[in-house]
Amino acid sequence: MGLDLGLEAAGLHVAVAVECNPVAVATIRANRPGLPVIDRKIEDVTTTEILEAAGLKPGEAFAVAGGPSCQAFSTAGARSSLSDPRGTLFQHFARVVREAQPHFFVMENVRGLLSAAVKHRSLKERGPGYPTLEPDEELGSALKTVASTLRELGYYTIFDILNAADFGVPQARERLVFLGTRYHERIAMPAATHDRNGDNGLPKWQILRSALEGLEDPAPEFTKLCPSKAKYLAMVPEGGNWRALPEELQSEALGRAFVSWGGRSGFFRRLSFDRPSPALTTRPDSKATSLCHPTELRPLSIREYARIQQFPEDWTFAGSVRQKYEQVGNAVPVGLGKAIGQALIAAQAQEGTGRSYGRVECWNLDLLAKMLRRPRTIVNPPHMRNDTKGSTISDWHQEGSRMRADAFEYVPPERLNELKHLISVGGRKRLHPAADEIIDVKDELMLAAE
Repeated sequence: MGLDLGLEAAGLHVAVAVECNPVAVATIRANRPGLPVIDRKIEDVTTTEILEAAGLKPGEAFAVAGGPSCQAFSTAGARSSLSDPRGTLFQHFARVVREAQPHFFVMENVRGLLSAAVKHRSLKERGPGYPTLEPDEELGSALKTVASTLRELGYYTIFDILNAADFGVPQARERLVFLGTRYHERIAMPAATHDRNGDNGLPKWQILRSALEGLEDPAPEFTKLCPSKAKYLAMVPEGGNWRALPEELQSEALGRAFVSWGGRSGFFRRLSFDRPSPALTTRPDSKATSLCHPTELRPLSIREYARIQQFPEDWTFAGSVRQKYEQVGNAVPVGLGKAIGQALIAAQAQEGTGRSYGRVECWNLDLLAKMLRRPRTIVNPPHMRNDTKGSTISDWHQEGSRMRADAFEYVPPERLNELKHLISVGGRKRLHPAADEIIDVKDELMLAAE
């Protein structure tokens, strides 16, 4: 309900919800007794049922918003693919959009979708000695499939990675957000309202201290730490993690993970009051994704979770403590949802300040500046690429992966040399934004600048 609450905070009205988790349904009904809830799996629900419950006809809805189950793409666990049953929920989301014909749609997911494949092939089966990767097995192929499917619906679609901390949420949490408009207005992602360092005239990111200040939680609900986890966390200072342990205990604490590559900052992590919270998870007591209170020997409580996600103070959660963590941890932060809702309202009112030049949509030069400051980073080795098909999305750094031709910023003629420099990074001229579309970026942007 985090996205729904955010859209409400932006001034929109949520007309109907589809939710198959019985505990989440109980939570919605307890807090929004007047909201129609269809408590079945989306694959078993027709678009007609949804529209009738909302009292709408095709073409009347302002927006369809949702987040098809994202565990298939999550970087916090085992990676899967779009062929995972949870990944195919996206196809049902697309079906509802196609049949309901809303003015806009909003789809959010984890950033892991950027590098996910349609069909999964394990890393140990890639490289020399193994068959060449099929197009659907290439990293980034899932994103291409999602993007092309959304375009085929007839909606002008943009996507971006949004960090909730940039919108006043006391949590550094990134989500991949797709926005689509049926009427091809000048739609843009919401502009940041906060900045990590307080640059560009914006206030600094909110920190954990501000989120938890004044919280009355006399009987906090949380999962208890097992003795072995408590033993190590007791030695970790505020803002530290496993690296703060005595060297002779580090390998003992991490076990096999001690010799693994990358991704270990969450092990035995104790939060800092003076920084935003890391992305909340559904298991704050896990040693690999620890979210330990800054000064107490326990995970963050349910109410602390809710504060960080910006749920209303009177919002209650049904189910066990574990189920409550899952509901809050999986939610879109309310502040991010609000910013998304405001972006849709601005697009409808044609308040955007971007300019359209043919296929080139022009908005925010910050992305260009980021690319110019950061070198190209190859995230997949040469044996995972097929250079005959152009550069795949996964060949580029996070910012580069979003540089689709129909989402480029407008670059005035006097800055065209900077763009030429950008295109020369890595020695490539082409991006491959969709399976059926290779765009010569240089020619497109030369045309846009004329």
